[in-house]
Amino acid sequence: MEHMSETNELRIAVIGAGPAGVYSSDIFLRQLGKLGEELGLGTKARIDLFEKLPVPFGLVRYGVAPDHPSIKFIASALEKTLDNPDIHLYCDVEFGKDVTLDELLERYDAVLFATGAVEDKPLGLPGADLDGVYGAAKFVEWYDGYPTGAREWPLEAEEVAVIGGGNVAMDVARELMRNADDLKERTDIPDNVYEGIKANKAKTLHLFIRRGVAQAKFSVQELREMEKLPGVQLIINEDDFDLDDDTIEEAGKDKLTRQMVEELFTIREMAEDMEDDGDTDFEGNPADRKYYIHFNSAPVEVLGKDGKVKAIRVEKTTTSADGKMTRTGEFEEYPVQAVYHAIGYKPATAPGIAYDERRAHLANANGDGRITTEASGEGAQVRERLYATGWAKRGPVGLIGSTKSDALLIVTNMLEDLSKAAEGGRVAADRDPESIDRLLASRGVKPIDFAGWKKVDAFERAEGAKEGREHKKVIDPEQMRALAHA
Repeated sequence: MEHMSETNELRIAVIGAGPAGVYSSDIFLRQLGKLGEELGLGTKARIDLFEKLPVPFGLVRYGVAPDHPSIKFIASALEKTLDNPDIHLYCDVEFGKDVTLDELLERYDAVLFATGAVEDKPLGLPGADLDGVYGAAKFVEWYDGYPTGAREWPLEAEEVAVIGGGNVAMDVARELMRNADDLKERTDIPDNVYEGIKANKAKTLHLFIRRGVAQAKFSVQELREMEKLPGVQLIINEDDFDLDDDTIEEAGKDKLTRQMVEELFTIREMAEDMEDDGDTDFEGNPADRKYYIHFNSAPVEVLGKDGKVKAIRVEKTTTSADGKMTRTGEFEEYPVQAVYHAIGYKPATAPGIAYDERRAHLANANGDGRITTEASGEGAQVRERLYATGWAKRGPVGLIGSTKSDALLIVTNMLEDLSKAAEGGRVAADRDPESIDRLLASRGVKPIDFAGWKKVDAFERAEGAKEGREHKKVIDPEQMRALAHA
């Protein structure tokens, strides 16, 4: 009988082993344990988690600045979740290339897309194609050692601009103003990133945020990291902090906005102290880099000479209490030799799944995570057994925490649908748990499992320990494969 129960468990495929995919797997198993009996589903499931990269954790490993203190904490929580006999990790397996949708539907009762985002939204300004204009995503890939990312990064510009009012813009600006030794001491950056940041020539950075202080989308944690940059003087424009009563009242309604605004006023005071003390950094030491924070500043054009960036033209804006931005027709130009734009990501498409171009996510019904035949309109029908969660479902918004609440909603919908299906939700024809392994092997695909990832992780820790660091990232995908399959 033992074998019978194994092949009779629910079988779920999850595409993407970042936070969205890992949280959903965990929540599915928990909710099934709680509600499975009353839903007539039983309490057993096997989840196979497919990841195109050789290692798991997506955004936590490759989309967030290495000097975020919370990252280690999140990574270890994800690690604990994956260390579960009911969750099987298949890294280095690309959906649509190594395995198709039909092949998954034959073997799994439901397929959940948690594919995230790796592309930048295009800048869309005149001059965006000049040499020296970079999307944040590519720069983040470089400093996070993404397996297929750039290995060198040109950090020749002495004056740089960063465009964006969110956390990615903050990360990019902070890394551009970073002291390499300080960064190496506290993070897992690989050697090429350390050398790159050590040679960085940037002395002046301008951060341009289109709306006002109360409409920025920074987390308090990001702001606190901005406050502790050795050798960097923060410079603000006092007029930006002249908020009217309506704006203050509106900002006070939302706890996170209120905390962010309070932290920005702390930065305003720090900036004044730094200036009064003779252009110092946060510890009172002489600053050799200047970091300007410009609110109500909408870049309108990148100016070039001989095909290279030479300046950025910015229009002053005003923002009303309800967040509406008005252009003033007043322009200013700032000399810069590089421009980084962090104006949002474009979540990945998935072969065979409709995409909502306007909202930049996989087409799903009213945001409930059920995949549809087209983005919206009369013809949009729900496709059975297909779901989306995280950025794949809602577009590139929200922090890692919002991915958890998302996962609960989608898992609830999945369980409801499975409970209504025939055979107690066991609708996939091929229920042999080893069927997927045979299919991949027949194509010469060698998945990296959890044990393989642990070997990569152990090597990274050992390499870090040699330099008195907790961890040092391996960046070459071939080296990862060799370690994992050793």
